[in-house]
Amino acid sequence: MNLNNIKFLIVGSGFYGAVLAERIANDLGETVAIIEKRDHIGGNCFSTKNLETNICYHRYGTHIFHTSNKVVWDYLNQFTEFNSYTHHVLTTYKNKVYQMPINLETINSFYGLNLKPFEVDEFLEKEIQRDYFQNPKNFEEVAVNKMGRALYEAFIKGYTQKQWQKKPSELPANILMRLPFRKNYNESYFNSRWQGIPPDGYTEIFNKLLANPKIKVYKELDYFDIKDDLPKHLSIIFTGAIDSYFDYQFGRLEWRSLKFEYEVVPVADYQGTSVMNYAEKEIPYTRIHEPKHLHEEKKHIKNKTLIIREYPDHNNNQPYYPINTETNQNKVRKYQAESKKQPNIIFGGRLGSYQYLDMDETIAAALSTYEQVIKFKALNC
Repeated sequence: MNLNNIKFLIVGSGFYGAVLAERIANDLGETVAIIEKRDHIGGNCFSTKNLETNICYHRYGTHIFHTSNKVVWDYLNQFTEFNSYTHHVLTTYKNKVYQMPINLETINSFYGLNLKPFEVDEFLEKEIQRDYFQNPKNFEEVAVNKMGRALYEAFIKGYTQKQWQKKPSELPANILMRLPFRKNYNESYFNSRWQGIPPDGYTEIFNKLLANPKIKVYKELDYFDIKDDLPKHLSIIFTGAIDSYFDYQFGRLEWRSLKFEYEVVPVADYQGTSVMNYAEKEIPYTRIHEPKHLHEEKKHIKNKTLIIREYPDHNNNQPYYPINTETNQNKVRKYQAESKKQPNIIFGGRLGSYQYLDMDETIAAALSTYEQVIKFKALNC
């Protein structure tokens, strides 16, 4: 690998790195190298096919593209189309299935009622007042103030504790903001203007993003194995975990991690939906994915389906989601201050910024970094 004639080195081939590589090669006309420690491109958005069933699945959990950002939508549609999939999630609690996120159907079914939308506030207010927190300080207290303790303990508490490997009372309240709570019968998980699944999977998007011959991709190569030998002139975009770059000098940041268990089941349809949550703490997995429901437009082998059980990974082998406690935020601020002393390095993506970014937010951040930092610098040097 000769990097002497290359100006840009990108560490990681997820959306942040791939979009920047595409822009640098196709807009600036510069050669760029990507190093990827896994054996595939695409980061956690990598998709592949199960050969036994012919079902396309996402190796690292179901990824639904959704956005209300027209710039991002128009940009990505240069590299793919999207099918008409709309995301709906169900949850199982005490062997009964409910709508998730919580909506009026969930509330009525759970309490055995037939409330109308205009009656929900009065009913919930009575539930909330039983355990109301005057000054809510954490995830649990904000959740109880929002929906009452009964709904919280049935659908949120156990699932959250499994998912984040922490008591909800130890988690920041802002995590709850990602979960809608509705008082009508809207069953769509997202409120975004556009959503869907790329018919050929996410990996094909990355193949197109990185198709320019000026983009050199080196897989199964760890940045930390070669960093001491890199040319000094390189501009580096680092999308790995920011604490790892600085050798954990301020302590390790906490990440939520996952592991997956795959099974081909001899039935045509196992659960009737792409994602089924399991709310109770006693059930070890958080959810079951059935990816054939993401691609209703495709023909699959009859009487077989792929299911994927998702578990929290207590060994934390692979960082997925930042755990934004106050302790972790104090650490990341130190790392970010240290990063500003590195003039030739840009930190980005979910791991590099220690932010819970959706795919569209990651793409938007990459496009912004390109226009405001990389291209601006290139045109004004």
